[in-house]
Amino acid sequence: MRVAQHIAELIGNTDLLRIPSLSELSGSNIYLKCEFQNPGGSIKDRAALQMVQDAIEKGELKPGMTIVEGTAGNTGIGLSLVAKAYGMDALAVMPNDQAAEKERMISLFGGKLKTVPPCPFANPDHFYHQARRLAEQNDHYWWANQFENLSNFRAHYLHTGPEIWQQTQGQIDVLVSVAGTGGTIAGNSRYLKQQNPAIEIWSVDPDGSGIFHFLQHGEYKNQGGSLTEGIGIMRLVDNFKQAKIDYAVNLPDSEVLTIARHVQQHDGILLGSSSALNVAGAFLAALKRPGKNIVTFACDLGERSASKLYNPQFLDKRGLSPAFDDVVGLKKHYQAIEHLPVKVDWCNKQDEECS
Repeated sequence: MRVAQHIAELIGNTDLLRIPSLSELSGSNIYLKCEFQNPGGSIKDRAALQMVQDAIEKGELKPGMTIVEGTAGNTGIGLSLVAKAYGMDALAVMPNDQAAEKERMISLFGGKLKTVPPCPFANPDHFYHQARRLAEQNDHYWWANQFENLSNFRAHYLHTGPEIWQQTQGQIDVLVSVAGTGGTIAGNSRYLKQQNPAIEIWSVDPDGSGIFHFLQHGEYKNQGGSLTEGIGIMRLVDNFKQAKIDYAVNLPDSEVLTIARHVQQHDGILLGSSSALNVAGAFLAALKRPGKNIVTFACDLGERSASKLYNPQFLDKRGLSPAFDDVVGLKKHYQAIEHLPVKVDWCNKQDEECS
């Protein structure tokens, strides 16, 4: 047990949880890195802390300044609590279609919130560009820039990856991860591959994201959309460039719903939408790699998806329902799929970026 001097010191050292029902059904061990245990309730606390610490060390960020970031929610929450711990303020610029639970948490942790209409990245009013402009216009503002700031990647290379290696005693065969900024999959894959190059890294992508297509063809294309928030990129960013990825998977929301409902009912685990996508990818990996140890992430608190993933009215409006009534049906479906996972050779072709 530890005694922390401020709340940011509680970030990291999260537990690893075996998911009983899916492990037994698949014949592999499926482990969940419990990132909801971070004080801000998500894995983004790690990136927030590393970005702030590195900026302080470089002299870019000082007490009394305001940290500005464009965010889908969780990074804004993490920066809000880290800012308070270091005597600073935080301002989050966020699309107004994200879960209300995330907006509320930013304010509760003392951050200021500016919500803007969602729009394509090419639009100058995109939340990313608005956050950048705000920081450029005020000398007392510092832009975290989580997509391009490699402190994001460093948080997982220095801490999360080593934790997983230690917790599994080096007995990890597959790491499955979604990507938003790419920091999580990049930092963890780099560290774990250095320990054992045979570890497989699986990127799992929702509809509406272009990563799955990019990893195969080198260009971003997408179709449809997803209820997952903050997951998927439509451009190559510096953090994602660091990733070492072996396989790519694309899974629809209907299968994510099946997984989320199953572990809620059978294991007492409440997953957020991105976490449920991770676990669906891990379940597929477990079936394709029987007898192995699979690790993935519970990215945030499941209650942050209450207004969407666990809201029947919202799902009905989107025309969404679980793909199968039970996970046994999903198991048979995954076992019958021959085209997933897709082997990718992107990093080997991008030696300069991936070195």
